[in-house]
Amino acid sequence: MERIERARRDVVIANRILAHQKVLDAYGHVSLRHPDDPQKYLLARSCSPGMVRTSDIVEFWLDGRPVSPETRPLYMERYIHGAVYERRPDVKAVLHSHAEDVLPFAISKTTRLRPVIQAVGDMGHDVPVWDIADRFGDDTNLLVLNMEQGRDLAACLACNRMALMRGHGFVAAGASVFDLVRLAVYVPRNARVLMAAMRMGEHRGLSKGEIDARLALDPDSPAMRRGWEFWAQEAGCDDLLAD
Repeated sequence: MERIERARRDVVIANRILAHQKVLDAYGHVSLRHPDDPQKYLLARSCSPGMVRTSDIVEFWLDGRPVSPETRPLYMERYIHGAVYERRPDVKAVLHSHAEDVLPFAISKTTRLRPVIQAVGDMGHDVPVWDIADRFGDDTNLLVLNMEQGRDLAACLACNRMALMRGHGFVAAGASVFDLVRLAVYVPRNARVLMAAMRMGEHRGLSKGEIDARLALDPDSPAMRRGWEFWAQEAGCDDLLAD
């Protein structure tokens, strides 16, 4: 199978998995850097993640322009993806989600989202919060609608794995699509555990050393791919795994 065809299938699988896992709902999107040209990325046309098919996948330049003429509606916030790929050559996959469990940490003035369970140790040491109002004023609709806003968000993400978007959702970056999907599945679970622990009182998150050790693991190892295969089967798209 050609690399581009495999990549198109992987974008479909990622969308289907994250919709089934309720990381995405009718909105949100996941993309993959083009396997043969780092100046392009693959993202579905504007449709609900759980309904994405290979025929829906569109190639984009990093500035959000479709590579070929496209008459179908496109995601308004595709600029998030291109801006992250532009700033981070190491990133191979990008997610934008509105997962409800994460949202309280995107608006809290006192409590930061941090890893408290082993599965998200590679969330990293810092999860910054991007506030679109800081640079673009308090009369936007909170959507990322151009490259200027996308680049500002990417600058906040910086070298981190994810950044929260005030009153909106989050963006996450992966070294591979398998790496990104695995992290994205566990981020809302981590948020739920943290919220429950906070209600109980004193609690303990992962230490710096534990986070460093988790970050040192191979993000593309067979063990890391196990979840990809299992979740694809649960989402009913395991037929797309075969070459």
